[in-house]
Amino acid sequence: MAVYADLHIHSPFSMATSPSMTPTALCEAAALKGIRVLGSGDALHPEWRAAWKMYEDGTGTVVLPTTEVEGKGRVHHLIIMEDFSLFEELARVFAPHSRNLLTGGRPHVHLEGEAIAAAVHDLGGLVGPAHAFTPWTSLYASHDSVASCYGEESIDFLELGLSADTTYGAGIPELDGVPFLSNSDAHSAHPVKLGREFNRLDLGEATPKAAFDALKRGKIMLNAGFFPEEGKYNRTACTRCYRQYSLEEAGTHAWTCPVDGGKIKKGVQNRAHELGGGGDLSDRPPYYHIIPLGEIIRVVLGVSSPKTRKVEARYARLTETFETEIAVLAEVPPAEIRAVDPEVGDAIAAFREGRVNLVPGGGGKYGTFSFL
Repeated sequence: MAVYADLHIHSPFSMATSPSMTPTALCEAAALKGIRVLGSGDALHPEWRAAWKMYEDGTGTVVLPTTEVEGKGRVHHLIIMEDFSLFEELARVFAPHSRNLLTGGRPHVHLEGEAIAAAVHDLGGLVGPAHAFTPWTSLYASHDSVASCYGEESIDFLELGLSADTTYGAGIPELDGVPFLSNSDAHSAHPVKLGREFNRLDLGEATPKAAFDALKRGKIMLNAGFFPEEGKYNRTACTRCYRQYSLEEAGTHAWTCPVDGGKIKKGVQNRAHELGGGGDLSDRPPYYHIIPLGEIIRVVLGVSSPKTRKVEARYARLTETFETEIAVLAEVPPAEIRAVDPEVGDAIAAFREGRVNLVPGGGGKYGTFSFL
């Protein structure tokens, strides 16, 4: 069976996360979104593991234990296990190398990527770089190659991040055969955050073991997520005023904004191009560009936030009619959507056909879009 999976989220124990991110809220939001397999997030945290163990699901959501850790060099690693008990064992391995393992949802582990990957592989888990191209805390922000970070250990996948799609990683020779993941990295259970990027997996049955085995075998049928330009690190830009620069301009100014003195950070587009990205896509699953339904409705209504009552009312009507947000975004014919909400139906048709005007983000500011 084909199911949608979001494998990278966080918990209330991570910084800048919503306190309302309970297992109940997350699974209910996942079901509304159309996400069948949900990464637990923060599974090294003992209280969060306990919360999931006590949770009794009524939504049919398959919860796969996952976490993100920050290793040496400020590289973030995504870790996936088949069972929460394996994270208890991993916590014992990491404990001597971390000061916040019991307090932080995304702990700092003072080990190189090779040692982190070896510890995960010794327990039968999967590991790969999180948001691999972003300019602050990622593999390609700190290294020029996978081997430079992970040594002789292999990676089981590479997470693209919100500012990249498959085209950014395709063509990088060392990534041949490495599956790509697209996940939300959600810090909130709100539907504009949870499931804003996802993967389609081919499962024999809806269980954590089946989901884990599908990932282990690289059975990813589709990636879905932002137009890369929507991401807040897509273009090279000042982190203070968000003015964008070419690589040549940034170098000329010594990576310091001449307007306000802010730091210029290299964008994901430029970084991927340096590494050789943008090659042959024939061996890769399709990448389906989406925009969260709440954001589409916000633009249609001309309001500033997807959390207004008007947006939420239109969202509720559509999801009650068609069951899930992903169905509205990717599956239901626009004519049927127009019968319920003509304006949103037109917008859905526009983004499916690529009639979207994108103003790229950079320097920490999300990009914007309008429909043509």
